[in-house]
Amino acid sequence: MPLDVVDLRAFYATPLGGMARRLIGQRIRAQWRRADGMVVMGLGFAAPYLGSFRNEALRLGALMPAEQGGVLWPARGPVRSVMVDEERLPLPDNTVDRLLLVHCLETAGGHARGLLREAWRVLTPEGRLLIVVPNRRGIWARRDTTPFGHGQPYSRGQLERLLQDAQFTPLLIESALHMLPFDKQLVVRTAPTIERMATRVSVPFGGLLIVEARKEVASPIVTGLRQVRIQPSTVTEAAGARRNVRDEGGDVSSHDRCESLAVPPASDGQKSGTF
Repeated sequence: MPLDVVDLRAFYATPLGGMARRLIGQRIRAQWRRADGMVVMGLGFAAPYLGSFRNEALRLGALMPAEQGGVLWPARGPVRSVMVDEERLPLPDNTVDRLLLVHCLETAGGHARGLLREAWRVLTPEGRLLIVVPNRRGIWARRDTTPFGHGQPYSRGQLERLLQDAQFTPLLIESALHMLPFDKQLVVRTAPTIERMATRVSVPFGGLLIVEARKEVASPIVTGLRQVRIQPSTVTEAAGARRNVRDEGGDVSSHDRCESLAVPPASDGQKSGTF
């Protein structure tokens, strides 16, 4: 079950959460250096990591599971967040170039495959998926004082099998967040140095695994003893002709597929998220 959005926001408001956000964000941007003219979406609680794409992405949105709860994001400007059913995203087929999953897959439970198949549906044929999950071998997964200590941690082998089963090809699996999960001044202050050193020597015991995968549009079919590959009968739209996801629009139902990712501006009594 997803963590409550209140707990997630509280974690990122602490010095430890702020440093984790900084280090993870750097690793995400190291993989996705450019997003010019792309549709970039985050699923789960990805809002803390989407801000750096604001001046590049053609469309940008934060898809927040209804069970987790949602916040208005960003704090200023058009609202780009919406609550959704993770297995029925309000997006047309083949419309997303980059999809980021944070605080999402580890809490999906038995619905993990359905979630990834829905991610496959909305990604363009050349689309990329980036997942941030707790590392089964890391200490962060063993302490429930942070959000990364909840849900199911994963090993590299588990992620590879899960992605391949959902018709993704893993391109990169690396560990991240090598600092200790303690909200102490010394830990936070030395975290960037520790992260740089651990990354250089490829230490496999980081608190998280960061996985990048490519959508596959052909799947193997076994007939007797022969294995052949065929293209799907239809791909609904080519990347160059895909429908735009609007920045502005009306209410978005978590159960209706639609093209709008915007929700009405907050009324005077509503609070906004501050990421």
